Amino acid sequence: MYVVTGVTGNTGAVVAETLLARGEAVRVLVRDAGKAAVWAARGAEVAVGNVKDAAAVARALVGAKGAYLLDPPDYGSRDPLADADAVGGAYAEAIRTAGLPHAVVLSSIAAHHPDGTGIIGTLHRLEGLLRGAGAPVTFLRAAYFMENWGNVLEPALGQGVLPSFLHPLDKPLPMVSVADIGRTAAELLIEGPRGVRVVELSGPAEVAPVDAAAVIGAAAGRSVQAVAVPRGEWAPTLAGVGFPPEVVALFVGMYDGINNGRVAWEGQEARRGTVTLGEALRRLVEGRKVAA
Repeated sequence: MYVVTGVTGNTGAVVAETLLARGEAVRVLVRDAGKAAVWAARGAEVAVGNVKDAAAVARALVGAKGAYLLDPPDYGSRDPLADADAVGGAYAEAIRTAGLPHAVVLSSIAAHHPDGTGIIGTLHRLEGLLRGAGAPVTFLRAAYFMENWGNVLEPALGQGVLPSFLHPLDKPLPMVSVADIGRTAAELLIEGPRGVRVVELSGPAEVAPVDAAAVIGAAAGRSVQAVAVPRGEWAPTLAGVGFPPEVVALFVGMYDGINNGRVAWEGQEARRGTVTLGEALRRLVEGRKVAA
């Protein structure tokens, strides 16, 4: 049996779906039992608890062959670094208490750096705490999510403008779909423990903001142009959508790190997904059309 966190989000849902499709027993850990009804209907066990509660997590991990663990994003937090410490500490204690034989942990490109990567620093701290958990851990370091472009679909579809904090607009970068992240995490769970392991996951090819604009435009049947958002406008833009100053600062730091090359692979075991940028963004555009 495998435990999966984050099933109400993107990657965790794919992990659980993939494992269930392969006939594996799954236990999902959720904060709200009401949100797990769909998983219970599909035959998964349901455990309820907060990932910052080591005792609750340990109860969920008892008897498991492995677990998919992530630090749930809280973009309303006033201290994301402290939150990462709390989650990592709870996971480490729970792993020791339950005797979990293997964990696959969602991390990020550049999580090996202690600084200069903005909000990715939360995952550097998470990795550090889980390396000391005393159990085999596989860190799945994912590239920039292709689906992040969904946050700026409205101006792209409505005005033909795709705002980008990624500069320059024609610079290819590693990106990956959440579908590939979830499937790869499930595969790593089934592969089993191999000590402390780092897997770096990107999509089939590096892509640039201009590529995202072209794909969205083709899917929407209109011209879409990528436009670089000046750095001085990043913080006001992020604050305008409700992020507190602490989160704003960390996101600005991440985009600085991407643009200056600090956010890059360490050079560990590399894998590539199969979902192209075109496939991922066409799904987003089609989903928006249906919703409209």
